[in-house]
Amino acid sequence: MINKKVISVQEALQGIEDNMTIMLGGFGLCGIPENSIAELVARGTKNLTCISNNAGVDEFGLGLLLQQKQIKKMISSYVGENAEFERQMLSGELDVELIPQGTLAERCRAAQAGIPAFFTPAGFGTEVAVGKETREFNGKMHVMEHAFKADFAIVKAWKGDEAGNLIFKGTARNFNPCMCGAAKITIAEVEELVPAGSLNPNEIHIPGILIQRIFQGENFEKRIEQRTVRQK
Repeated sequence: MINKKVISVQEALQGIEDNMTIMLGGFGLCGIPENSIAELVARGTKNLTCISNNAGVDEFGLGLLLQQKQIKKMISSYVGENAEFERQMLSGELDVELIPQGTLAERCRAAQAGIPAFFTPAGFGTEVAVGKETREFNGKMHVMEHAFKADFAIVKAWKGDEAGNLIFKGTARNFNPCMCGAAKITIAEVEELVPAGSLNPNEIHIPGILIQRIFQGENFEKRIEQRTVRQK
């Protein structure tokens, strides 16, 4: 058995350098690799192209990297909760590529499956389709989208074993699974790391073959982006 466990976030992120393209799992602040993002901030790694559904918020998640001007391009779907993101985009400091959410997910999954491109009806007739090949299928026009090409994918799981097998919990099972294996190297940050063979095979969401490094994170805040409670 290949043991993919590394002892720290510092070791897990070895090889990430300036100007690289990185996928980061999560939806809003749910299921984001908190330890890895904090380490990227501490390292001062800059000129990054980040692929993530959201851009975090001003004081948390990818918002911390934006705050330090470490991201040069953001490839996202929903970015409406981050004032600093808006400021950098409107001032021209940040290059932004907005993608329909389903297309973003499929471009990750295509990279995971080794599919170079696919056709989707999403975005046809809009700015999303400008400069892209289009084709008609069954009487409906489609836009050709390419799979992402990323250097690293960093995902967050609830539980994993030393062989890299992962289990996601609740809605953290969002963009994390489709980013596993979608880059040259996938790093898994988990809340609980157990010996190989400890997980029920029927409960595993992602097999270890898609993971190159795994480590146990610590001090997860799991901050809530929008808290809504019933009035008394």
